[in-house]
Amino acid sequence: MSKPSEIGLAEKTSEGQQVGLRGLDRNVKVLGVVTLLNDLSSEVAVRTLPLFLANVLGVKAGIIGFIEGIAESTATLLKITSGYLADRLAKKKGLTLWGYGVSGFTKPLLYFADTWGLVLVVRFLDRVGKGIRTAPRDALIAEVTPAQDRGRAFGFNKAMDKVGAVVGLLCAAWILFAVESGQGTLTQTAYQLLVLLSVIPGLAAVAILAAGVREPASSHVRAHGISVLSWRSFDGRFKAFLGVVILFTLGNSSDAFLMLRAQTVGLSTTEIFLLVAAFNLIISLTSMPAGILSDLLGRRRLIIAGWIIYAIVYFGFGLATTAWQVCALYILYGFYYGAFQGAASALVADLVPAERRGTAYGLFNGAIGVTVFPASLIAGLLWQWFSPAAPFFFGAALAGLASCLLLLIGDKSDG
Repeated sequence: MSKPSEIGLAEKTSEGQQVGLRGLDRNVKVLGVVTLLNDLSSEVAVRTLPLFLANVLGVKAGIIGFIEGIAESTATLLKITSGYLADRLAKKKGLTLWGYGVSGFTKPLLYFADTWGLVLVVRFLDRVGKGIRTAPRDALIAEVTPAQDRGRAFGFNKAMDKVGAVVGLLCAAWILFAVESGQGTLTQTAYQLLVLLSVIPGLAAVAILAAGVREPASSHVRAHGISVLSWRSFDGRFKAFLGVVILFTLGNSSDAFLMLRAQTVGLSTTEIFLLVAAFNLIISLTSMPAGILSDLLGRRRLIIAGWIIYAIVYFGFGLATTAWQVCALYILYGFYYGAFQGAASALVADLVPAERRGTAYGLFNGAIGVTVFPASLIAGLLWQWFSPAAPFFFGAALAGLASCLLLLIGDKSDG
């Protein structure tokens, strides 16, 4: 087993390293398809859920925020617990399957939703599924992928996730256009059609995962004698990286603020919907190439590049005054996601022992999830107390600071 100190922040690729899908483990490819189908289902049924609550059920904004807050907090806490269990029980496929299954079998209940209480229950269970599956899925990808290909493998998974998002958004837009004939608000009939559309890919994702993913033989080696978080057992550079990510995330508020900013310069709801689809398309196109670059040039460099792009984009959002400027910045924002997500996931695997990866991914995803709440609260207060530009200047400043701190974590192996 390679120790974190032997791996370093960037691992050099061997000669003849393959590109594209060639050489990726079967599990990685199957999980990519599962991710695509699940995200397609979620974009169709869940992306429009706030509109359903407001337009059909007449729910106030405070209740909508309460539902989302409960849902995301649940996912965050379960990511940490599930990551630990993946190491402790050595059942990464089983936990991943349970996670996708809970989401896939509960989303259809939204068809019958006639009160916000039922929506809360379904949204809660959907996020329970996400919380259960995220860490063991990432640990499973890392376990079956050689170190020199991890960026490519995680980049592929992130790309497939966003392909599903693009297809789901475009399908939803087409159905709404066909059913509502230009009506400004969402109707119950239209939303029920969206839920029905989401059922097929959601259940297909569960079936493909059950039949196509195999538990690696090495997964049966359990991690014994460790506490729930076992903070002391992690390499110092993993802890430092986690701290820098938390600092960055404090300035990375909910993307809802980007949509609100787009409205302030005159973009319509339909235009924003299509812009988000284009944004996801950019992520899907850049995630795998960026992951390969992280294998070649080093994870740290790609992450810093992503954060620099983020700083430029957020500073630009603070200054933007026209619709075309916001559109251009939103598209550029997709390059940040492409550069950061795959490289960051691969770096977590590089910095921890194999038997601790589930817990590490739980801590990594959990730390981001916990920090998103204060980040969005800070952004909202800055928007309200100062100006709509203030939260974007704040986010740009923290991204710049995080980039500088990440430079200090590197070692001779990176570069």
